[in-house]
Order: sequence, then structure tokens, then C-alpha cells
Amino acid sequence: MATAETFSVPDRPQSPEPQTRRRGGLSPLARYFLVRVLLVIPMMFILVTFVFLLMRVIGDPITAAQGGRLSPEQIAERKAQAGLDAPLLQQYWDYLTGILHGDFGTAMTDGREISDVLVVNGAATLELAFWALIIAFGVGVPLGRMAARNRDRWPDAALRLFSILVYATPVFFLGLLLKLAFVPLGLPVAGRASTSTELALQDVDPQTHIMIIDAILWGDPAYVGDVLLHAILPALALGLLTSGVFLRLVRVNLIQTQRADYVTAARARGVTERRVERKHAFRNALVPVVTVMGLQVALLLSGAVLTETTFEWQGIGYTLAQYLIKRDFIAVQGIVTVIALVVALASLVIDVIVAFVDPRVRF
Repeated sequence: MATAETFSVPDRPQSPEPQTRRRGGLSPLARYFLVRVLLVIPMMFILVTFVFLLMRVIGDPITAAQGGRLSPEQIAERKAQAGLDAPLLQQYWDYLTGILHGDFGTAMTDGREISDVLVVNGAATLELAFWALIIAFGVGVPLGRMAARNRDRWPDAALRLFSILVYATPVFFLGLLLKLAFVPLGLPVAGRASTSTELALQDVDPQTHIMIIDAILWGDPAYVGDVLLHAILPALALGLLTSGVFLRLVRVNLIQTQRADYVTAARARGVTERRVERKHAFRNALVPVVTVMGLQVALLLSGAVLTETTFEWQGIGYTLAQYLIKRDFIAVQGIVTVIALVVALASLVIDVIVAFVDPRVRF
């Protein structure tokens, strides 16, 4: 009688730990964020060093600003007060330690702390950039979709020409044209609000220095409307400049996405062309637009200098222009340093957002 053989089933090999656990227990998104932070730190150090050396190339800031108006003894006294009589390495060390403690210096002309300038006037620039981005998206994205739908036809050619014109037109010239065009309509062409509104909003508690928020906190619709009216022309000038970039990006990426295999498969299933564009092609076409948004922060800040000067918008760009006219290079150094750091941080934030939206970027 045959006996049944006993077969021993070998133990199943233990499954290896997940890849993320072998690499230190971090998810791909966390690793990507950590690497980007480690790369931003030396980039910030290089930017800060470059600004410091650039300001020293022009010579002594005190002599450059006050030379010919003060005696040599007075200039020497002011240099000693500002620490500019110390060796260059000592000045550099004081400059770095001051930045780490949030001290960006004190303006020579009006005695304002640069940190105070950044809080008060920087809020105005932030408000202007917010309105400009709304206009840039509201104009550039729909027109980019329209250009992609009418590819190689006359609407596409007209929209591409429009994008080139608005991007190539100097923002101050566009601002002057807008002033001439809208003055007959009664739109305000200077300032962030009327004098009565500004005086009233100074009593808002807490004051955010972002005028639209302060007007909402005050609770008077007339003040809110006044602030919005003053923001139309500056935001339109700066927003149209950026809309040309978004228009071309959306057009190109939407055309490329519509050729993808999953879009072709959706068409084969009988999905309507409008739904294919809205549900499948358009969302993926926006990923590069989000990436370029980080680069547009630098464009908005540089354009803000001319836009704010044209419309007398009391932002960081307007203040920087005033300090340049007065040759207050200590204030210029502090403001330019902050602008460089803001651009670097904005690039980091945009990279993380893109990695969150598109998992392919994490690997």
C-alpha cells in the first residue's frame, strides 16, 4: 500500500521592507522636500553674499550718499555709527548675523528700520501682486485655451500676437496708456486709496497694512469700493504683463496634452471633445503653469518697481526707487536682499506644490 508522501512547504520569504522604509522611513515627497530645502540654503547664502559684494563695489555707501554735503569729519562719524569703518570681513559677518536676527539695517535718509519698511510697504506689494495674479490667470488661462482650440487659425494667431505685445510692452508705458484710456471714466490713477480712506483705515485694529483687508475689517462698503477702484489700473498693468506668459504656456501644453494616449483613448470611448479637454487635457496642462508661477514671482517683483512708481503705489518697489534716487544704499541693500530671499523661498514652495500635484517629480 503506497504511503502518501509528506511534502514540506518551504517558508515564504519575508517581503522586503518598503522602499521608503529602506531609505530612512521617509516618503518620496518628504525626501524631495528635504533635498530642496538643503539646496535652497546654499543658494540663499550665495544670493546674500552677492548682494553684499555688489553694494561694496560702488564704494562706501555713506560717501556715495552724502559726499559733497557733509564734511570729512561728519562722514567719518556716520561711517563709524553704521559700522562701515570696520574691516570688510567684519562688515560681512555683522551683515549675516543681522539677517539671521531679522535686522536688515536702518535707512540713512529717514531713519526707518528696513524690517518696518518690509512690513508696511511689503504688504502693499503683496496686495498688488495678488490682484495682478488674478488678472493674469483670468486673462491668460482662458485665452490660452481658446488659442489651443483654434490652433493655426486666425484667433490663434491673434492671441499669440497679443501675448507677445503685452509681454514685450514696458510696464510703465502700458501704465501710462491705461491712465490715458481710463481717466475719462473717472478711475483713480494714483495711490492705494483716497486720503480720507487711508486716514480712516489707520485706526483699524489690528492693522494688517493690506488695505483691502483693513477696509473689510473696518466694515464700511464705501471704503472697500474705494480700495478696489484704486487697485484696478495698477493690477491691470502688471497682470497683463504676466498674462502673456500664461497664455502661451497654456496653449502649448494643452496642444501637447491633447496628443497623449489617454486623451486619444477617451475620444475612442466616445467622450465629447469639450469634456476631453476639461476633464483630461486641461488639468495636466496646468502643471507646467504652476511651475512657472515661481519664476513669475521675480517678474512681479521687478515689474512692481515700475508699476508702483507709475501709479504712486506705496509698495516695496516704490520705496526702493525712492531710496535709489536718494542714494541710500544701506536701505537698498536690505530691500534687495529681502527680494532675493523671497524669490528663493517662492521657488521652493512652488517646487513642493508641483511635486505634490505631479508624483513623477518626486522620483
